[in-house]
Formats: sequence, C-alpha cells, structure tokens
Amino acid sequence: MQTVKVNGQVIPQEAVQFELERLVRFYAEHGMPQDQIRAQLPDLVKKATEQAIGAKLLMEEADRLDLRASDEALEAQVQKIVGQVGGREAFEKALAAQKSDEAAFREQLRRGLKVDLLVEKVSADVPDPTEDDIQKHFDAHKDEYATGERVLAQHILITPDGETQVSKDEARVKIEGIRERVQAGKSFSDEAAEHSMCPSGKDGGSLGWFGRGMMVPEFDQAVFSMSVGEVSGIIETQFGYHIIYKTDHEAAGEADFDQVREKVRDFLRHARRGEAMTAYVEELKAKAKIEMV
Repeated sequence: MQTVKVNGQVIPQEAVQFELERLVRFYAEHGMPQDQIRAQLPDLVKKATEQAIGAKLLMEEADRLDLRASDEALEAQVQKIVGQVGGREAFEKALAAQKSDEAAFREQLRRGLKVDLLVEKVSADVPDPTEDDIQKHFDAHKDEYATGERVLAQHILITPDGETQVSKDEARVKIEGIRERVQAGKSFSDEAAEHSMCPSGKDGGSLGWFGRGMMVPEFDQAVFSMSVGEVSGIIETQFGYHIIYKTDHEAAGEADFDQVREKVRDFLRHARRGEAMTAYVEELKAKAKIEMV
C-alpha cells in the first residue's frame, strides 16, 4: 500500500486496512462472491485509501470546530459495546487481545463521536424524502426490492480439533450421536446450545432467514433441497460437520410497496446524507495537502 500524507501527517496503514476490511465485509454481507471480491481488491484498496483520507479530514475538521461529545454519550456508547461483546469480562479480554486498554479505547470512541457530531451538523439541512420521492424510487427499482427465495433454518456444527483423520472421525462420531438424539425426539435447539461450535449455538443454532448463495455451497445446496421440518443428514463443509433443521421456506415474490416503504425511505435518506458528506469531504480535500508516496 502507498504511504499517504494529509496535511503533513502520515495516515497509518492500519487506518487503510480498517477501511478495506469494512468494504470487504460490506460486499460479502450483501452477497458478492469471494472470487469477485478478490478480483476487485485493487479497486477496493483505492477506495479504502480515499475513505481513510476522508476520515482523517473529518477528524481534523471536528477538532477545528471544537466539537465535543458529552460524557453521557460516551458512557452510553461504551455500555452498548460492552453488552454487544457479552459483558464486562469479555470486553476486557477483547481489549487485552488488541493490546489496548479502556482509557485508550474510550479516547478513540470519543473521537469517533466527535466525527458523528460533525456528520449530523453537515447533514442537518438535508431534506427527508417525500412520499412522492419514495413512490418514484420504488417504481423505478421495483425488481431490486422483490423478495428472493429464502429459508429459515437452524444448524449444529462440530469442528474437528485438528487436521488428522482421527480428529475428523471423532467429530463425525459426535455429530452422528447428536443427530440420532434429535431423530429420537431431543430438542434441536437444546442440542445446538449444548454442543454446536458455531456462535449461533447460543441461539439454538438459529441462522435466521437467508437467501441462495449466502452460505457455503455444500450447505446452500442441502438446505434449499430440504423439506420444511426435515433434519438433514451430515453435511461436510470447510468448517466441519453440520446437521440442519429447516423450519420455513419462502418462494421468490414481487415487492409490496407498503411492506418496503420504510426501507426505501431509509435508503433515500441515507443516500442523500451520503451525497452531502461526499461533497463536504471533497471541499475539505480541495483545501488540504494530500501526498501519496
């Protein structure tokens, strides 16, 4: 990656890497196959670099305007994150794994909240979409809001503890035993909570609703060929051995305006605010000294 300077200060490679990982995660979550993501990696690196430059300029501008997040807002954000990671102990372990501490984390969080205040300031005058705007966008993009075929399922994953055949055989025997208990009437959710090595285990193995292509091929092919209420055979993927319990299935269908109205409104609102922020960042770039060496 290139070394980038903004107003004489080097943007850390970690900042660019952070933006790159966010982009990759975004595209993966929105269904882009991994091979396509890899093919577009050079363009994604350029985009990540631009985003890192923009983030640096926004931080500098927030400092210049002396925007300050309240202690209450900071504390609320800290507690939200503590809850998301599973409690105080898990939070402290995560900080230790990153070789950080709470004081540094709070300072980083406070700076992020300052930028949030700037974003709110810049986008405050951006008008919300009207009902007419929402209807016109829906009419022009109706196919994009159509519901694709999707399933609702739970799964249990047993991952071998090594690459040896013995480890694989032990994992397979374990999941065979789980499947036999489920077939005999044991609760799939309880078995998932007790034995699954996937994070979904704590939710009874629930994967929520998902569409075709969102899971690895072996899993995808199995779940979409199953009947509702069926428990699969043992499925091997790169992650280990699975059994799947399919609980619902919806065929593809046309979009219903009333059902997606708020989704369209949120999209247009986000797009308009994004356009305002892009224009604002471009103004900051025009005034800044940006070097790539």
